[in-house]
Formats: sequence, structure tokens, C-alpha cells
Amino acid sequence: MGHGVHLGKEHRALADRLQHGSVAMVEPTDPAAKAAWQEILETLFTPDDAAVAAKMPVLPIAVERIAARLNQQSDRLRAHLDAMADKGLVLDLHDERTGEALYMLAPPVVGFFEFSMMRLADHLPKAKLAQAYHTYMKAPGFFDEVSRGDTVVGRALAHETALFGDLLSEVLDWERASALIDGASQVSVTNCYCRHKAHHLGTACETPMEMCMSLGGGAKYLISHGLAREIGREEAQEVLVAGREAGLVHIADNVQQKVSYICSCCSCCCEEMYSVRAGTSVVVPSGFQPSVDAKDCEGCSRCLRACPVDAISLVPRRAAAGDRAECAKQSAPTVDYARCIGCGVCVGACRRHCLKMERRSNQRRVPVNSVEFLVRAMLERGRLADLLIDGTAGRGPAFANAVLRTVLSLPPVDRLMASEQVRSRFVEFAMSRA
Repeated sequence: MGHGVHLGKEHRALADRLQHGSVAMVEPTDPAAKAAWQEILETLFTPDDAAVAAKMPVLPIAVERIAARLNQQSDRLRAHLDAMADKGLVLDLHDERTGEALYMLAPPVVGFFEFSMMRLADHLPKAKLAQAYHTYMKAPGFFDEVSRGDTVVGRALAHETALFGDLLSEVLDWERASALIDGASQVSVTNCYCRHKAHHLGTACETPMEMCMSLGGGAKYLISHGLAREIGREEAQEVLVAGREAGLVHIADNVQQKVSYICSCCSCCCEEMYSVRAGTSVVVPSGFQPSVDAKDCEGCSRCLRACPVDAISLVPRRAAAGDRAECAKQSAPTVDYARCIGCGVCVGACRRHCLKMERRSNQRRVPVNSVEFLVRAMLERGRLADLLIDGTAGRGPAFANAVLRTVLSLPPVDRLMASEQVRSRFVEFAMSRA
């Protein structure tokens, strides 16, 4: 695997650029993983693609500003960027106020890793990529990077059928998968990256591949590039129901507003479920968790077998002396709440209604919008200066002010950390120019 010991200069520059986003594509030290890392870069990016990508900032800007960085003509560069967008390497977006086309390098996740496997067939060598992704992700480094800090890429949505009784009045719209779909301007469905990869590895389950949905602008983008097909809200709700009935986990991006995707994840193929079991979770738990009422439990283990992250175990219990009925019940479930993601799959699996969901007392913060997500993610990874110095370039004062307001609204400890990071970056920059 891989095309040599060293990267060419264009791919080396790209690899360095990929260390500065909200999620870095970490260069591994394990030899097999490093070969896979190189294979991914060289398979997805031609040398010309890599040279362009290495000069792109953290957030989308106009083609003229990228052309100035590359010393190229804007029209020629725009054609190249559009071609890269069709390959899923670049995101071509549009300013909501002016309609101007803006471009940014797609991140590794959620980004060009997933885009490369959304089409079942194209110019890419899918089987080779699947093996490279598998080798790269399972080695130390990748999940350590994606799981750093509290602001990770995904969040679990509890099955709505598991939320009943008085709890229903507490559920917010951004915690409901059905409400997210009803509020979306457009919905699309596409193939699951994880199950497509597992198919080429020979480990795929029988779950349908086409179950990953995108919402709003995300749906519009994928449809326009042939990466997904548009569906109506009724079909989208049917996808949710099918996922719940199959015991799949609903995962959305980790924001409250303008949620862009909802995936239905299986425990066997999904990388996010693997990350939780491996102790490097890239999923924020939902705001709920199961509680156990063991008096009617018969120790059937259905909840244990249904849990996608191995957070439930059966423990022996002692019955009162002479209670033969209780003696027949040898064990009862217990939940590891540090691992539980609050998906509610166990509640649906229990036929004796011994499990019910309750509000989680120590709920992790979910960023309100994508700006807060970026600020927090970059801060927690020590890269806030990359956002403030490079990421706001060309976005105008409105965006820069939104970033500044978010930084100023952080708790005092986080603001101090932000100040130290930016100060260090400016000192480093000044020393490099001395």
C-alpha cells in the first residue's frame, strides 16, 4: 500500500495544511497506517489538486483571493476548483447575501472521506480506498484527534418512541429527528460511508446502504453534485422509522441550528459507534439516558444485545429468601452511563418495559450554530488563531464580528485559553518575519 516512502512536495504541503482545521488529518507513526494515509491523499488528490488545496484557508472565500495566493488567473482557477468540488475535495458554497461563489477545502470528516464513498461507482478505486481508510482509522491517532475536547463532530438523537410520558414536554425541537426533518427546506438521502466501506472489506451487515440523510443546505449541495438524491419529508420520516425498527442509532451534526445531516448508524459497520466502544468517542450523548426498573426483568439480555456501544451488562442479583419467582430471575441489567450515548435503542428492545428514558443530569453543551462549533472546536484543539487569522480572511466584517462575539461569550477560563493561543500565534508569526 502507498506509493513510496515520501510524499511529493505538493502532497507534503497539503498534508501540512490538513493539520489546521477543526479536525486534522493526523499523520500517523504506525508504518501501515502511514502508508494508508499517504494512499488516501495521493488517490484523492492529484499533484495539481494538492497544490491548490494547500493554499486554501480554513473557511470559504472568493476565488479571486485564492487566485492571489496561488498567483493564478481567477477564471482558470475557478474551473479547477469546480472540478475538485465535483470530486468532493472542495466545497463550493454561495454567500447568502450576494450569491457570490465561495470555496473552501473540504475537511477530512465530515468531508472528503465520506464524499469519496457516497457514489457506489465512479472513477475512484473504492476497494483500495476502503482498505486504506480502515487501516488509517484503526491505528492510534485519528480517533484521538477527532475526539479531542468536548466539541466533537456528532451527537446522538434519542429514539422518539423511547421518549414518552412527562418527558415529552421536555424534548426540544433540535433533539427530535422528526422535527429536524419537518423544519428542513430540502432533504436528501445517500449511501452510508461506513457500510459502503464495510462492503468492500467483506464485513458489511444486511442494513440497507442508502440511509444517510442531509438537510437544508447540506441536501442542496449533495444533490447538485450527484452525491445524493432528493426525497420528500414523508420518505425521510419513513427512513427514520425504518432505522428505529432496525435498532439503528440516529446521529446528527453537533449543532442546534441548521442541522445538516442525520445518519442511521449500525453497531457493526459505523465508525462512530466503534469510537465509543474504543473509548475515543466522537459522539456527544443525547440529553437523555435509560433508567432500569428491574422488578419485572427476566434477564433475557435483549437490551444488552441491542446496545450499539456495549454500555449494558447483566449482573447477578439476590432474591429474597424463599421467593422462587425471583430466584428464577438470575440477573438484571446495569448501565455504564459514562459510555451510554442515550440513543434509546435498549428501550425499544425491552419487551417488559423495564427501561425508560430520563433527562441526563450532566448533559454536554451542544453549540448553537456552526460559528460556535468552529470556535469551540478550534480552541479545544489549540488552533483558534488559525480561525481568527486565516479563517476570517475574505469573509467580511460580519463574519469576523460573529466569531469575536462567540469568543467573548465563552466562560472566563476558555477566554483566557483563547487569549493565550492567539498571543502565541502572533509571537510566532512576528519571529518568523524578523
